[in-house]
This record gives sequence, structure tokens and C-alpha cells, in this order.
Amino acid sequence: MLNPQQITSSKRSKPITLHPPIPQAFQPLDAQPRARGEIVLSAKRHGGRSVIDGLRQAGAMKALFPRAGAMLQTICINTAGGVTGGDRLSLTASAGPGAALGLTTQAAERAYRSRDGEFGRVDSTLQVAAGATLHWLPQELILYDGCALRRRLSVDLAADARLLMVEPVVFGRAAMGETLTDARFHDRITLRRAGQPLYCDAVRLEGDISRQLARRPIGDGAGAMASLVYVAPDAEAHLAAVRAQLATCGGASLLAPDVLVLRLLCPDSHVLRQHLLPVLDRLSGDTLPVSWRL
Repeated sequence: MLNPQQITSSKRSKPITLHPPIPQAFQPLDAQPRARGEIVLSAKRHGGRSVIDGLRQAGAMKALFPRAGAMLQTICINTAGGVTGGDRLSLTASAGPGAALGLTTQAAERAYRSRDGEFGRVDSTLQVAAGATLHWLPQELILYDGCALRRRLSVDLAADARLLMVEPVVFGRAAMGETLTDARFHDRITLRRAGQPLYCDAVRLEGDISRQLARRPIGDGAGAMASLVYVAPDAEAHLAAVRAQLATCGGASLLAPDVLVLRLLCPDSHVLRQHLLPVLDRLSGDTLPVSWRL
């Protein structure tokens, strides 16, 4: 292969050097481009509403703030269009004393094939101060065959803070006939209240994930999953109604009188939403972000 800086004429033996040299930006790339993105956001109570206290955003991560009542609603956007090997995305958000902060996504996130097998990483760190409320309501994460993703969510709650958290995951799009025959997904959720562990959940799936989920003790054929945690004084009062909304493959229980947890396993994302949306509407007080309806 010819050196791009030199071209040898068919009539000459002497190399012809191009001046100036071809800029490095136009040279062939050996390495896959990596996405980097970060949002750092804080909310405070001001004049009967929750407003932005601080905001920093960089790279592929952007935040939009639709006007929606007393809660500060935030739509997080990954402008890279998905996550693949080597990507690094992070979100740090805090709700100050008495503030109400909602966080969601513009659409479903996608974990694409990792060309070199390197993991992509998504890290989210949330803090909820005394008397504050936080809704963590990202839309589905869709895993594609060949993906390699490590995801971490860490939440620190004050003793009287409120939280509604959901994490839906889709293991390939059933309507497109997609299966995960070679993928890696490591997921960890950690909730602490007043410094003490409240809820810890970890998922580690590697290899033929579709085959693993087909096993009855693991997924019983599920193609989509959601985990939900609701921390509020009225959690126990919602338990019976939430259970009535779930499919036979879902379950809800109380870790404490004010801590409701739910796990839902469904054949596909459509069925998952059918059962999940009424629960989210109920627990959010009918304030589910409009992006969930699109």
C-alpha cells in the first residue's frame, strides 16, 4: 500500500512528495471513535417551584427542560445515538432540600455491537436531600446482539427523601426477530438511605442471553424486564393496586412500610409497557414525562 505522503510517477523513479502533508484529520483511522458525555445537574426550591441550581453538560450528553409544573423536569439526550464499546457517559444529579427533580430520556437508549469487544460504560449518581423528591424514569434500554455494556446507578437518599425509580431493559426487539446470541450486560443498582444500604440489585448476563432467559428459573422466555423502587410514606397503600396491574410474570412487595419494590418480566417491550405505564402513572401522581407517551 502506498504511503499517502508519497506518490511514485509511472515515468519517474523519484518519489514525489506532496506539500503540505495531508492533515492528520484526513488520515485513515485505525481506532473506533469513542463517545464521551457528561451532565452535572442540581435543583433547588425557589418561589414554590423547583429550578436549576447548577448545570454543566459536555460532549454527547445534553439536557432539556420542558416546562411542567412544580417539578423540574429534565430530558437527558445522548446525541451519539447509542452506546458502543469504549463509550463513556455519566450523569450526576442532585435534588436540594425540598426540591422535586424528574429525570427521563428523550427515547429508548440503545446498546450497539462492540466491534472490538470493549465495554461501553454508563454511570449515574443521584443525591436526594431532606424533604426532596426525585423521579428517575429513563425509557427502555435496548440491547443489540454483540453489545458489551456496563451500567451503574447509585442513589443516596436523606432519611425523609422520596424516590420513584424504574429501569426497563429490552433484550432485542422481538418484532424485528432479534435475539442476543453473543452479548454482555453488567448492571448494578445501589440505593442508600441515611447512609445505610436500602436496595441492591445486580444483573450479569454474558454469551447467549436469549437462551439463558429462556430457562424457567432465569427468565421463563422473557424478552423484556423492568425493576422499580418507590420510596414514600404511602408505599404500602399502593401495594394492592400495583399487584393488580402486573402480569403473572411480575411481582411486587414491601421492603419496609415506605419502600415498595417491583420486578416485571414480559415477552416483549410492548407487553412490558402495557403493565408498567399504569403503575408509573399511579406512583408518579399522573406526572409521567410526555416523552413516555410519544
